[in-house]
Amino acid sequence: MAEILAVGEAMERALALLEGGDVVAIPTETVYGLAADATNGIGVSRIFEAKGRPRFNPLIAHVADIAMAERIAVFDPLSKRLAEAFWPGPLTLVLPQRSGNGIHPLVTAGLDTIALRMPRGFGGELIARLGRPLAAPSANSSGRISATTAEAVATDLGAKIRLVVDGGATPVGLESTIVKVEGEDLRLLRPGGVAAGDIEAVAGIKLLRGMAAGIEAPGMLASHYAPGAAVRLNAGQVAGGEALLAFGKRRAGGWQDAIALRNLSESGDLREAATNLFAHLQALDQSGATTIAVEPIPFDGLGEAINDRLFRAAAPRDKAD
Repeated sequence: MAEILAVGEAMERALALLEGGDVVAIPTETVYGLAADATNGIGVSRIFEAKGRPRFNPLIAHVADIAMAERIAVFDPLSKRLAEAFWPGPLTLVLPQRSGNGIHPLVTAGLDTIALRMPRGFGGELIARLGRPLAAPSANSSGRISATTAEAVATDLGAKIRLVVDGGATPVGLESTIVKVEGEDLRLLRPGGVAAGDIEAVAGIKLLRGMAAGIEAPGMLASHYAPGAAVRLNAGQVAGGEALLAFGKRRAGGWQDAIALRNLSESGDLREAATNLFAHLQALDQSGATTIAVEPIPFDGLGEAINDRLFRAAAPRDKAD
C-alpha cells in the first residue's frame, strides 16, 4: 500500500519519486491529483497505467508561475488577463503549445494545444522545487469519483502508487474550470471551481457553451466521475433500495425510506455543495444502494459545474478519465 505522509513531511520524498520518473498523489485546492514530471515520458505513462486512463485523453500541466507557463505555451492577451486574475486557483487555460517546450507528447494526446493551471499550496511549492511542470489528472481510477481526501486516494489507488501526500480535505472539491480563447470568443470546455460569471466579469464577454469538436481538454468524455451505483438525477421521489443525495431543506418524497442520505448543503449553499459533492457520492456508493437518487440542484454559479459532474456520473458508462 502507498505510504501516506502529511504535507509538512512529504516534500523531499515526493521530489525523489518525481525525479525518478514515478508518480505521487498530491492535494490541490480542487481535488487530489496524480502527479508526474510532465517532461518525463516514463512518469507520464505511469499516470495512465495507475488510473487505467485512455491515452487519447489529454492531461493538465500544472505550473509554478506565469513565467513557467509562458515557456510552455503562447498566451494571447485575454488568456494572460485571465491567468493574472485567477492564478493560482481552479482555472485551466487551453493554449497553443510553444515549440520545443519539453512537454512529453502523452500529456497533450497529440494536440497542438496544452491545458495549463497554476495550483495553490503544496502542489505549487512542489512544482517550484522540481523546476518543471507536473502533469496531474485527478487521483482516482479512470471514470470514477474524484478523490477529495488522502484516504479516498489510498483506498482507490493505494496498491498502484507509492506515496499519497495528505493535505486534508480539498477546499474547492470540484476540478478546475477549463476555458479556451477561440479568436474573438471564449469557450467553456468544462465548468468547475471558478464560476462562469466570474470569468465573464474579467473577460468582458460571454462564455460560449456547447461541445467543441472532439476532445480538447481533460474531463470532456460523456461518462465521467461515476460511482459504482447508477445515478438518477432530478429525483422528486425516492424509490425502494435507493440512496439519496439531497440539497437544501426540502426533501424528495419517500426520503425516509432511503438506504442512506447525504445532504450537499442544508442551507442551499452551492459552494458548500461543491466541496461535499465527491465525498458524499463516495459515501452513498458504499451504502449498498444500487442507485443514487439526486435531488434537483440549481444551475446558477457553481451549480453549473455541480450539474455537469452529476450528468456525467449518470451517463451510460464508457471508458473515461
